[in-house]
Amino acid sequence: MPLNWKPSNVFYGWWIVGACFLIALYTGGVIFFGFTAVFEPIANEFGWSYVQVSLAASLRGLEIGLLAPLFGLLVDRWGPRRLVFGGAIISGIGLMLLSRITSLGMFYVASILIAIGISTCTQTVLLTAVINWFRRNVGIVTGITVSGFAVGGLLVPLIAELIDLFEWRTTMVILGLGMWGICLPLSLFLRKNPEQYGYLPDGEASSTELVNEGLSLVQTTGEDIGARQALRSSAFWHIALSFVYHSLAVSAVVTHVMPYLSSVGISRVMSALIASAAPLVSIGGRLGFGWLGGRFDRRRLAAVCAVLMSLGLLFFGHVATAGIWMLVPFLILFGIGWGGSVTTRVALVMEYFGRKRFGTMHGLTIGVMMVGSIAGAPLVGWVFDKWGSYEGAWFAFAGLAIVPIVLLVTTPKLTQQHK
Repeated sequence: MPLNWKPSNVFYGWWIVGACFLIALYTGGVIFFGFTAVFEPIANEFGWSYVQVSLAASLRGLEIGLLAPLFGLLVDRWGPRRLVFGGAIISGIGLMLLSRITSLGMFYVASILIAIGISTCTQTVLLTAVINWFRRNVGIVTGITVSGFAVGGLLVPLIAELIDLFEWRTTMVILGLGMWGICLPLSLFLRKNPEQYGYLPDGEASSTELVNEGLSLVQTTGEDIGARQALRSSAFWHIALSFVYHSLAVSAVVTHVMPYLSSVGISRVMSALIASAAPLVSIGGRLGFGWLGGRFDRRRLAAVCAVLMSLGLLFFGHVATAGIWMLVPFLILFGIGWGGSVTTRVALVMEYFGRKRFGTMHGLTIGVMMVGSIAGAPLVGWVFDKWGSYEGAWFAFAGLAIVPIVLLVTTPKLTQQHK
């Protein structure tokens, strides 16, 4: 798409935001949220244990975690377009291979391919793409972009319906073709930064210093900290390790929500709706905590998010004994805490380490968080395989929230970090 094409004189950065939102919607819905819909069909066809199937989600988390620092560095140097284009091709191939698996080994290989591709289509790459084009409106565009992942939850009932109609193998082919047909064209909208094309951030007409008008997630006075300096700081490790809990809880819930609800007698249709509702509710947290982040200490806000997720898991664990109505407080508390945690993570990384190397630093943060992504789903699967029940896992995960809360409230202040 030629960059001088400007319908209605809309600042080109907004076209990038729209493209990133749609890419996040599709990749998040298909790869991240949609896995829960195919979990039981695969386990039932091959007779694999829940731990074995859950390990695929862990391999995805491992690959994304290992590659996140690399792709964070590459997006800072190359820009997002080539990365997203290549990632969409690889993810599509992985989905096609998944439709042809005949063994556990092939299942894991397909999962690794999908993870490699998705590492370049989500998270750090898309956030860096929009952040490079905005300063004053960075809070708005970040909230829109991360909300794309949440809206992707709407695809879960559709994926479940496709599996019921065509079986899971044909559904994987459809989703793989969708990856190519949707994400490849959208990737062509992406550009590295506005200055290369004669623009200024936010579409400003002059080089006057942009000031914070209350919409930004971070203060414009934040310093740009080098990666080596950041890795030697206690603030980086407090922030990164605290969000391991986020990835632990989210990966476990997203992977096992439908199998868990099915195990307590809730229909597959209702389970799919719940799996779709959780990320949608998280939009309130993503946008709400983005707004609060400009007014309150973001470390404390992130700790509040951990508390909300913990309370939500307590209600989730009581569904089997107290009834389906417990899903209402679960969705509200866990969903808002989940969404707020995403936004505050982005805000804290930018606040402490600046925008110039945002891709690199956010990628390093995701790399640390992979511990939770790897452990979450298999741990819950192991609990179910051993005891035939999920409840103990949800209660244990709720108690673990004390760790991120302590880490966040003891994170050094920004002024201390830069001394």
